[in-house]
Amino acid sequence: MNPIITPNQLIEAVQTNTIVLVDATNSPTAFQNYQQSHLEGALFVDVNTQLADIKEDVAVGGRHPLPSPVEFSKTMSDLGIITETWVVVYDDKNGANAAARFWWMLRSVGHENVQVLSGGIQAAIQAGFPVSSAVEIPNKAPLYPIQNWQWPTIDLEGMDVMIQQDAFVVIDVRESHRFKGEAEPIDLVAGHIPGATNIPFMANLDDHGFFLSSEELKTKYQNTLGSIPVENRVVHCGSGVTACHTILALAIAELPLPKLYVGSWSEWSRNYREIATDI
Repeated sequence: MNPIITPNQLIEAVQTNTIVLVDATNSPTAFQNYQQSHLEGALFVDVNTQLADIKEDVAVGGRHPLPSPVEFSKTMSDLGIITETWVVVYDDKNGANAAARFWWMLRSVGHENVQVLSGGIQAAIQAGFPVSSAVEIPNKAPLYPIQNWQWPTIDLEGMDVMIQQDAFVVIDVRESHRFKGEAEPIDLVAGHIPGATNIPFMANLDDHGFFLSSEELKTKYQNTLGSIPVENRVVHCGSGVTACHTILALAIAELPLPKLYVGSWSEWSRNYREIATDI
């Protein structure tokens, strides 16, 4: 299944298929916004309580650590997702808010039929997808069979080893001013992991907010990835959410998928590791 779906394809698909549509928008008022208006039929998923297991100490795993497979299985059950379910997930930030994170999590537990809505809710509304203010009630399903996270991740200690390798690539998808160390609006310290390369996630999108084509994305990333062994490729962001947007882009490009550093900058910057800046 193509990792993304366009608004027009979604409009056509829902006419003849049973699709679990999920709103993964993340903001302090995300659920209130959902209650006011969302794509018709969409269920709400909370990135902080359902797509993460947030610790009291952010230095342990960062701002959005992954939940346990058992807890995620419960979330899948609550959303009515079984192994055959066709899931389409969207947000209001072209996939970067939490839609790509939910896609990564589903794919990482072996769920094949999941797509991210390219262009997000705004593009769907513009294309004529109906909206609703009704809070949708899912049909609860049996616990989804999950053993573990199957897609590659890396932890803080693994990153310590990684950046000592002769050949590695760490892609930091945050905005350039955060990477350079000019400002840090969320975490405690500005800068980046030594040796990291900055490719902001917005570079995955065209001027209208849709994902670039497979060939365009392949061209964009091939030079950066070069001949670096896939086990030495890592993507991170601030808290392990937006990084999944770039992993999604690499999947669209049909390139080997890198490791996700879930703790990301929020963990690295709180653990007395070396910090680089471009200032």
